[in-house]
Amino acid sequence: MVAQASNCNRDRLKQLLAGTLPRETESNITKHVEMCDTCRSEMETLAADASWWQDAHEFLSSTEVSCLIDDSPTTGNTIDLSVIAGEFDTTPDETTADELVLDYLASSDNPAMLGRLGGYEILEVIGRGGMGIVFKAYDGELNRYLAIKVLSPCYASSAAARKRFAREAQAAAAVVHQHVVAIHGVDGTGKLPYLVMPFVACESLQERIDREGPLDTRDILRIAVQAAQGLSAAHAQGLVHRDVKPANILLEKGVDRVLLTDFGLARAIDDAALTRSGVIAGTPQYMSPEQAKGESIDHRTDLFSLGSVMHAMCTGRSPFRAETTMGVLRRICDGEARSVREVNADLPPWLERVIAKLLAKSPDDRFETADEVASLLEACLAHVQHPTAVALPESLASCERSRAAQYAAGGTLVVSCLVVFALMFTTLPNDESGEGPGQAEVLSSGTVNSLDEQEQLRWTDDLDSEMSQIDYQIQILETIDF
Repeated sequence: MVAQASNCNRDRLKQLLAGTLPRETESNITKHVEMCDTCRSEMETLAADASWWQDAHEFLSSTEVSCLIDDSPTTGNTIDLSVIAGEFDTTPDETTADELVLDYLASSDNPAMLGRLGGYEILEVIGRGGMGIVFKAYDGELNRYLAIKVLSPCYASSAAARKRFAREAQAAAAVVHQHVVAIHGVDGTGKLPYLVMPFVACESLQERIDREGPLDTRDILRIAVQAAQGLSAAHAQGLVHRDVKPANILLEKGVDRVLLTDFGLARAIDDAALTRSGVIAGTPQYMSPEQAKGESIDHRTDLFSLGSVMHAMCTGRSPFRAETTMGVLRRICDGEARSVREVNADLPPWLERVIAKLLAKSPDDRFETADEVASLLEACLAHVQHPTAVALPESLASCERSRAAQYAAGGTLVVSCLVVFALMFTTLPNDESGEGPGQAEVLSSGTVNSLDEQEQLRWTDDLDSEMSQIDYQIQILETIDF
C-alpha cells in the first residue's frame, strides 16, 4: 500500500468495513479498492481480525475518553481532554470525527498516530462541540503535548464560520494572563483553521460541582477571585467573554490555579459586524438579563454570569432553572434567584450580599468592574483564612454592623415588652396583716402600691437582677456577627 496515496489508508478501510464513512467518501473508497490489490488484501486481513472488532466495539460503547498518557515525554504542562473546549463532549460523534481525520489529516510516519496537522502529530480526538473538534497532539520540536482546536469540516467552507473562528482565536490570544488558557498558535490558511493550546491536567468547575455539590466558603472565594482576575484581563482588552459558566472554568490539578477557557462567544465590544441587537449568544442558565433579551451588552454581563457561577458553587446548582430554555430566560429576566443561605446556611451573610449585587437585573446596580470584584473577594478570602488578623472589608463590615444593630434593637424591644408583660401578671404575696392587696397594680407610674418597705426592697432587688441579666443578653446579641 502506498503510504502517500490519499485513499490507501488502513483507518479508512476499517471505517469502510464498519459502514461509518460518509456516503460520498464510501463511494470513492469502494472504487479505489476495486482497482487496488493492496487495499483488497488489507481489507481481507481486517475483516478476519476479530480482536479489532472487539476493540472498536468497546471504544465506541465507552462513555469516557482517556485523558492522559502515562509515558508523557515531558513534565511540562498537560491538559485534560474533556474540558479544553468548554462545552465539548467527552464522547465525540465518531462519524464526524473520523470524517475529519480521514479526509483532512496528512499521513504520519508514526503508525501510532492518526495523522499530521501542520507540524503536529495527532494522537486522538478528545472532544467536539458546536463549531469544532479538539485533538490531542504532540509537538516533536518542543517535546510536549498540546491541544488543537479545529474548525469542524461542516463549517470549514463557510466564510462566516471561518470569520467567527478567527475572531475566537484572536480574542483568546490577545488575553495573556495566568488565569486564562493561553493560545500558542493559530493557523487560518488551511482547509481546516485551527488554534493550538497547552495541554493542562485539570477538571472543569462543573465536574467538581457535580461530584462534590456545594463548595466551602474558602474554595468559593478562591475560585471566584481568580475567575474575576481572568475576566478583568479580558475586559482590559475590550473583550466580553459572554459565556462564563462552570464548564468554562478549569481547575488545574495539583495547584490552586483557575483557568478561563473558550472565548468562542467573545466579541470586541465595538465590533458592529459581529455584535448586533436581537441576537442571543451564551449558555441560558448563566447568561445575563440583557443577553437573554438580545440587548447590547458590556463587561458587566460577565459579572452577572460570575454571580451565577458563585451561586452554583454555593448551592450545587445554577440559580435560574426551568424545564425549557424560554422558561430559563424568563426567570433570568423577571425572577429572583433563591437566597444561597436558604440552601446552605453555613455561608456568611456578607457572601450572600456580594452574590446578590452581582445578580442585579440592571447592570448599573452591579459592581463596576471585574477588578473591583476580584479585590473585594480577595480581601474577604484573607478575612476567612485569618479572621482575627484580617478584618472584613469595610464596605461589607459596615453593613454587617448595621444589620446586627437592627437585630439587637429589635431584640431589646421584644425583651422589654416581655418584661412589662411579665410584671403586669406577676403575683405578689399578701402582707402579714392580710389587708394588703394580693396583686400589684399595673406599674404604669413606676411605683408599687400597698407594699411594706422590706417587701419593696426585696422586689426591687429581684427586678434589678432580672434587668441585669437582660442587659447581659443584649450585649451578647450585639457581639454576634449576623
